Amino acid sequence: MRIGLYGKEFSKDFNDSIHEMFGLFSEYKSEIVIHNKFKGILGCVGVSGLESFEVFDDNSDLSSDIDILISLGGDGTFLDTVRFVRDLDIPILGINTGRLGFLANISRDEISESVKLLLEGKYTTEERALISLTTSEGPLNGFSKALNEITVHKKYAGMISIDTYLNEEFLNSYWADGLIISTPTGSTAYSMAVGGPIVLPQSRNFIISPVSPHNLTVRPIVVPDDVVIELKVNSRSDTFLVAMDSRSYTLDTRVRLKIEKAQHGILMVKFPVNNFYNTLRNKLMWGMDRRNW
Repeated sequence: MRIGLYGKEFSKDFNDSIHEMFGLFSEYKSEIVIHNKFKGILGCVGVSGLESFEVFDDNSDLSSDIDILISLGGDGTFLDTVRFVRDLDIPILGINTGRLGFLANISRDEISESVKLLLEGKYTTEERALISLTTSEGPLNGFSKALNEITVHKKYAGMISIDTYLNEEFLNSYWADGLIISTPTGSTAYSMAVGGPIVLPQSRNFIISPVSPHNLTVRPIVVPDDVVIELKVNSRSDTFLVAMDSRSYTLDTRVRLKIEKAQHGILMVKFPVNNFYNTLRNKLMWGMDRRNW
């Protein structure tokens, strides 16, 4: 099996687990392809044999013959991994070396068993939808898709207004600090933080959630993912921010945004024990209130 690796710096608590993981790669005679910067991080913790691994720097030199790409970090690292994979149909396994992780949902205690199941082919994959952004002036530079959300936000003090259309029909003018267009995957991210609903990953919808709306009666709304969402932003500064997951751009208010479901999604590795319901209970600590004991 050809395994790709991408990650960020991790705490010393994970050193033993990382070495055990590489021991399994050796035992199962896996071919390893590793991100150049992450290779340097692994070298600093004493992982041996790194000189024999293939390397990649970005999507252009990542081969589609990789069977699995493992992301080691938090959910932000997983989102970076999506930019490498794009439309290559390489399933991603997220190992959590950070804190709260809905995408990187394999904990330190589960690393060895999960990697062993992976190398033995005892896993399934689940497709997750991406959301796509184009502008009235053409596509933005780089990867113009997101797994979690696309967010329009004010750049300076003061509210902005965001005229919102669904399939060219007017929905509302949001007077707010910003507006989040979330995928089902992103329903447990920024959208949840501003009061949006949690929806199942396979739900075919978008969630439109205002950030600090001026009108308290304006609430998040769930819409089908086959609609085309168009946004026209008005701001006293004549500029605003648009973010796709962790990537931000400053745009002029003359630019209109068109948001829709991407034609191509990404694949996530799944194990039976790490289903979405277990993740919700564990990460959000449902039922942990002492009053329930």
